[in-house]
Formats: sequence, C-alpha cells, structure tokens
Amino acid sequence: MTDLPDELLPTTRRALLHRIAVAQAEGRTPSLVAGVVRDGRPVWSGARSMIEGHAPDLDVQYRIGSLTKTFVAVLVLRLRDEGLLDLADPLGRHLPGTPADGVTVAELLAHSGGLAAETPQPWWERTDGALRPELGDLLEESSPLKHPAGRRHHYSNPGYALLGALVERLRGEPWGEALRREVLAPLGMDRTTLLPEHPHAGGFAVHPWADVMLPEPLTDTGLMGPAGQLWSTGADLARWAAFLAAGDDKVLTSDTLAEMRRPAVGPEDADWTSGYGLGLQLRRHEGRVLYGHTGSMPGFTACLWVSAEDGLAAFALSNATGAANTSLLTAQLIEITATHEPRLPAPWRPLSEVDEELLALTGPWYWGAAPNALRLRAEGVLELTPLAGTGRGSRFRPQPDGSWLGLDNYYAGETLRVVRHPDGTVSHLDVGSFVYTREPYGPDGAVPGGVDPRGWQAF
Repeated sequence: MTDLPDELLPTTRRALLHRIAVAQAEGRTPSLVAGVVRDGRPVWSGARSMIEGHAPDLDVQYRIGSLTKTFVAVLVLRLRDEGLLDLADPLGRHLPGTPADGVTVAELLAHSGGLAAETPQPWWERTDGALRPELGDLLEESSPLKHPAGRRHHYSNPGYALLGALVERLRGEPWGEALRREVLAPLGMDRTTLLPEHPHAGGFAVHPWADVMLPEPLTDTGLMGPAGQLWSTGADLARWAAFLAAGDDKVLTSDTLAEMRRPAVGPEDADWTSGYGLGLQLRRHEGRVLYGHTGSMPGFTACLWVSAEDGLAAFALSNATGAANTSLLTAQLIEITATHEPRLPAPWRPLSEVDEELLALTGPWYWGAAPNALRLRAEGVLELTPLAGTGRGSRFRPQPDGSWLGLDNYYAGETLRVVRHPDGTVSHLDVGSFVYTREPYGPDGAVPGGVDPRGWQAF
C-alpha cells in the first residue's frame, strides 16, 4: 500500500493540533488558524477559537501585516526582471522628490538603506492614511536616514511604502491593482485584498492583567499600505507558501526567488538567528534555515515560513495584538512535521539520454595537485566535488554558448569552459580562470606559470 502524498499520519496531526491549541490558550488570542504545506500542497490545517464549536476555517480573512512586504518585493523583482529598473538604481531615478532619492532599490528591499523605522507621529498603524497624503509625509525631511545607506540592516516600514509608490509610478496604476493583476489572479489568490471582505476576523487587544478584550480599529493606512495593509486567508497563504517555495513562471521564476532569500546584508554576529534578503526574512530554528516573513498590525499577528530543505512550509494567523507568538509557532509546525515525517529523498533514476561528449568529461580532474570529481547529473548539470580537504565544489548548468554557469558555493555565477586542443581533444577545464587538468599539474602547457620540465621528483 502506498500512502497518499497529501496526508499526514494521525500522530503528526495530533501533535500539530496540540501545538496550536497551546498557542491559542497561552497566547490568549480569540482565534487562531494554521496550516502546513508539503511539496507545494496543503497537507494539514487546524484552528482554535474562544467560542466553542466555532473555529475559523481557511476562508476567513485575517490581516497579515508585514507579510504584505513579500508581495511588494515580488512586484519590484518583476520590474527588474522585465528590465524596467536595476536593483542598483537610486530611488530618485524613477521616483524623484522623496527624502530617500539616493537610496537604492536593493537597499529598500533589504532594509539596508538606513531609513527611519517608522513615520513621523502619529502612529501610522492605528491612524487613517489620509493624515499622510504625500510621499514626503512618510519620513522626516530633515533626517530621513538613521544610518549610512548600505551599512546595516535597519527595518523600515516607510521604505516599503516608497517601493509601493515606485511600482505605481512604473506600472501607471495603484500598487494594489498591479498586485491583483500580476500576482494574485495568476496564483488563484482571490481572497487576498487591501481591505477586509466578509468573512473576516475582527482584531482585538487582550488586557495584560485580565481576561478582557478591546476591539482594535480596522484602518486604511493609505500610502503606508505596502508596509502592512493586506488581508488574506489560510487557503491563500497556502498558495503563497507554495509559490515562495518553488516559484511560478507566470509570476516569478525560481531563480529570482532564490535571489530574494539570499542574505542581503551580513549578520552583526557570527551566531546569527535572523537575517533579511530582498523582501524575505530569514530565521534559524533548531538547525533549519527558514525564509518567509512575520506580520503584525493592531489586532493581528501572522507568519509564514518555508524550509526548502524539508520541502515544508507553514503559516499561522491570529487576531490579537502581540498575543500568540506566530513566528515561533509557525517554525515549530515545520519542526513537528519534519520530525514526525522526514522528507523522503526522490528515487534515483538513470538519465533518459546521454551526451557522449559530456560523459567523456566525467571522472577525476585536478586543480594543481588537489583531486576533484566531475559528475554528470540530470538536465546536463555538471557537479564538481573536491575529493580531499575542503576544496571548491559547485554545480554548473549548461548555457546556450556551450559553457556552464556556476549555481552555488564558491563558483556561483562563474563560468566553466572546456578548453580544447586544435585537434578538438580536451586540454583542460577553465573555471573562473582556475585550470583543472586530467593529471596533477598536467604537463600540457595549460597550467599558468608552467610546470617544472623534470616533472614529479623524489627529494
């Protein structure tokens, strides 16, 4: 009997339900809904509520706060991939006249532009966006920078408001409409909206010293919307998790998503637990590197994490201000699932066809005297692996011009070329100017600086 790929074992489901029940009770949140996605498909969801027999389902909207930033970042990367901007462009090249003209698009995406964390008073999350009708109202004009641009990560909500305005300028339409047309509709996320639509949860604050609640206002934050305005559902976040895990060529390629989750600014300590890419947060939890984003607005907390290694993603939504720790909860949902049901490796299968010339390249190669192995993998990918010491291994993807592009590690982005003799036979491999020969310091004139004509000697 073969288990259905979209089912979890009863013990796993029980452990997940117990974890969200504890989070709802200890976090004192009126309701909480969560789910797990495995290999792009929802495999579990659960909910708890203060009202017996009335837990929310996956169609109930919650405000997702700064998870909105992941959507805005995707819009900006689409502009880059279309050639309408470069990440190194200063904002003022496309959206002149703001207090952040000199900050680059990449720095805004990574929160490394040094901009202030928040707007000038009053607190933007609980006030109507009409109080800030102009982009210049989002930052203090006299001192918009709190740190030198590009030096450190300093989270900036106004920075993402400016990115939303950048999208509007280059698309010629409101950022929310661009989001609906370019991202939400292609992914089938029709319950993700700028303003709440029925059915939706109400947001509450819970008194710190008593079990009583206070309704929070449901504000339209106007120009600050790209920082945290969106409402979504469990069902839609499952779709978003699947997209962030694998990409979708209708919206953004997997290569661009991989770029988004690479750390953009170095950690401030060696034992880092959190970081930031281009619109995606990074977190270390129990030995796993997760990416996604947390979110909070008055009355709501949210989180979505993806573990690429485990093929898992999880999300959690609650409707109380700062109550349930949805970031930790979501990480633990991934941990529970991965521990109970570790990912099965894909079965090994032979190549369906083979290029004899590529096959002839496989086997031992030497960088100087250091032995390496070159292996042929699926889709013509070459894998270079050091056989002793640390070395510099990488995978290389074939390119139209007959070269190979490095995909990871030291040679990421570098080019591997096969250098041939005039008669067409292979002389050596050139990998970013490093020479790999078939023998240690092969005596064929390929090694820079030459090789002692006496060859290898005993001393």
